[in-house]
Amino acid sequence: MIRLIIADDHPMIIGGLKTILEKDKEISLIAEANNGVELLDILKLKEADVVLMDVNMPVMNGIDATKKVKKQYPETKVLAFSQYDEKRFVKQMLKTGADGYLLKNSAASEITDAIKMVHDGGLFLSEELPNIFESSKTTKRSNYFFPDLSNRELDVVKQIYLERSSTEIAKHLGIGKSTVESHRANIFLKVGVKNTAGLVKWAIENDIV
Repeated sequence: MIRLIIADDHPMIIGGLKTILEKDKEISLIAEANNGVELLDILKLKEADVVLMDVNMPVMNGIDATKKVKKQYPETKVLAFSQYDEKRFVKQMLKTGADGYLLKNSAASEITDAIKMVHDGGLFLSEELPNIFESSKTTKRSNYFFPDLSNRELDVVKQIYLERSSTEIAKHLGIGKSTVESHRANIFLKVGVKNTAGLVKWAIENDIV
């Protein structure tokens, strides 16, 4: 059973979420908070697996609350829950340690799937979100602390973020599928991640996409 806390200051949103969650036997809503301060007080008393975190809340917003939750309770997953689909909000939440970003207009099935995905260690982004990075320019950064990725490897990183398969990436970049898979393996090694979710989070945090 996934222990969930909702942090949101809109009663109608909470009411709607309760209706959705009541139908799912794998998720248990253990508490509600109207702001980040209330959330932190609750976490002193109750252990949560996932926090569904509104970005814009009074007293303490979701960005500041996420920073504190990830520092004090690193095992707790945070799923940003927002009406804002702007790039800057997505990046801010992921940079503070959020494990996903879910839009409030998402379907009921997407909401429960998102909670389960971040609980299992995945990175969740609402279906519409990858499109906001489509026009991003791929930039190369290189210093002692930053992996020295080639321009081609950076191109591959961006394509992976857009959830394209090795075959699709090969076609888009005009290279062979085996070359794409070789690049993917080298990128994982250089960046120090084990899977695509880790790479996507790294790319967002470092303004690659």
